[in-house]
Amino acid sequence: MSNETRLDDEDVMLADPPEDGARPDDRIDDERMDEENTLKPAFVRAVEDALDAGETGAVYDLVEPLHPADVADLLELFEKEERHQLAAAITDLMTSEVVAELNDYVREEMMEALPADRVAQIAEQLETDDAVQLIEDLDEDDQKAILAELDPENRIAIQAALSYPEETAGRLMSRDFVAVPEHVTIGDIIDFLRDGRDLPEDFFEIFVVDQRMHPVGTCQLSWILRTPRDVALGDVMKRDQTLIPAELDQEEVALMFQKYGLISAAVVDGDGRLVGQMTVDDIVHIISEEAGEDALLMSGAGEGDINEPIREAYSSRVRWLVANLGTALVASLIIAMFGAAIEQLVALAVLMPIVASIGGNAGTQTMAVTVRAIATNQLTRSNTGRILIREFRVAMLNGATIAVLIGLATAIVFTPQLGTVIAAAMVINVAVAGLAGVLVPVAFDRLGQDPAVASSVFVTMITDSMGFFAFLGLAVASGIVSA
Repeated sequence: MSNETRLDDEDVMLADPPEDGARPDDRIDDERMDEENTLKPAFVRAVEDALDAGETGAVYDLVEPLHPADVADLLELFEKEERHQLAAAITDLMTSEVVAELNDYVREEMMEALPADRVAQIAEQLETDDAVQLIEDLDEDDQKAILAELDPENRIAIQAALSYPEETAGRLMSRDFVAVPEHVTIGDIIDFLRDGRDLPEDFFEIFVVDQRMHPVGTCQLSWILRTPRDVALGDVMKRDQTLIPAELDQEEVALMFQKYGLISAAVVDGDGRLVGQMTVDDIVHIISEEAGEDALLMSGAGEGDINEPIREAYSSRVRWLVANLGTALVASLIIAMFGAAIEQLVALAVLMPIVASIGGNAGTQTMAVTVRAIATNQLTRSNTGRILIREFRVAMLNGATIAVLIGLATAIVFTPQLGTVIAAAMVINVAVAGLAGVLVPVAFDRLGQDPAVASSVFVTMITDSMGFFAFLGLAVASGIVSA
């Protein structure tokens, strides 16, 4: 039986259906947005041309129909000076919703260009967590100046959030929530909600607290709507709930939401008092941010933001290139050890990059799986041994398959003996790659370091070095060439 809830035709009046092919969202039109819901180049050029011509009225008319998120996208498409001109041209369209949608670097740069009182006005229109994001990356002097312009209530809330470490629940939580005592009835709550004073704009559940503001339960709005007025809240509330410590890392918070299927959850301080809530929209942002961050860290690309200042991008990337240079020298030293052998048989120089390359790819595959498993708590101390054996078995199967293919090809093109040597070297290197792909990230995790940051450098060094050593060493040991 379907659980779908229906309304009879006479109960509602439906809006006229959209024309054939029309999008349901009337913000999107063919003049400004393409099929992928991004701003068309022609529209962006029209805004740019109007700015260059000093036609601020035309700029305003072009931008006014856009959604705040699209206005933020438009601002990010321009260079710094044009961005400031555009912000000045659209005046009241630069709302707090637009600022909240801006890229971190763009938002920081624009906020630094505005006077403190203007930033304070924007901050007061935002939810506390968004206001914190607006202020936290600014210089300490700018923060103090902006906080001084805020009303006492907002200033205290933002200062309390800034007291928590970055990327923790305390920084990201919303301080707008509904909390009631346990002794009230459902009717009391309904009357309170209908009164509407000082209530958040959006909330999914009501938190039940004791006299010390400790959470003792939670009650979803759907339960309240379906329960008679005279029933006590304590009889229908859910006493088991997931509480989030305010200093818990945002990645762990996201895992809790995923594991327990949460829509919202209470955040508590060190004394167990209710201080805020996390909602699923915050978690979607965290998951997206963490996934992109891990991918960029494994590549050594730093934050990888196209709006990141050139100096910061250079600084974050060059140190990993220097580290790669150092690990490449290790592989070069191994090649140098077998210089005489390579001179005797040019085929060794032709084939040895293949062994290292395949090993590197195999190691990267295993490392990516391991880093993800660590990040999602699928790989823990209790199952590390089992996962290591599993990945080693996968590596042996992969190594054997590739060894047969490269061995046969080498035997046909060069000699059967050389084909046997490269096949054996391939099995060894892919097996080592499988072990390194697990052990290196696990070692970093055990040392309290982010396994996504430096694992790729060391895994690549191990696979390259072992690939060269195994292939050239076996070639010498088999008597194909002399050392």
